Formats: sequence, structure tokens, C-alpha cells
Amino acid sequence: MSDYKRHLNKQLENPEFAAEWERQRPEREYIKAIIAARTERNLTQKELAEKTGIRQSNISRIENGNCSSTIATLQQIADGVGKTLHIEFK
Repeated sequence: MSDYKRHLNKQLENPEFAAEWERQRPEREYIKAIIAARTERNLTQKELAEKTGIRQSNISRIENGNCSSTIATLQQIADGVGKTLHIEFK
């Protein structure tokens, strides 16, 4: 187990941390999906920016979790990587 996983597991023992971690799960999931789709297509952030019209710096911020994305932005990214945006309530 990596140091990161050990540290995370220790932090998740704290109920307040665990609740916040779970609250942020959807954002972590869409970030992972964006990165996976972009790398699956062998696109750099710059190339994705050119395809979507979104500045590369904004793509970087999205992928690093430093800004939130609108549905419209997620749709632009999905179009840029040739995917269909699907939002689901479970």
C-alpha cells in the first residue's frame, strides 16, 4: 500500500473528513473520467483545448480540481474527446 493510501485511510477514520471526502466524490469522478478520456485519445491538454475552444490553462485547472465545471463545459470536453456526456442519479 502506498504512503498516500495509508494516509488517506487514516484520514478517513475521522468522521468529518470522511463526510467531506464523500461529498467531493462526484467531482473526483468526473475529473478522473476527463483525464482517462483525454489520455485514451492520446490528447495533450493543449490538443484538447484546440478541439474544444477551452483554454489549456482552464483544462489544467479542471483536471487538478482547482475549479468547478459547468455542464456546458463538460459537454464541450466530451465532444472534444469523442464521448457522450452522461449524468446519472443513483
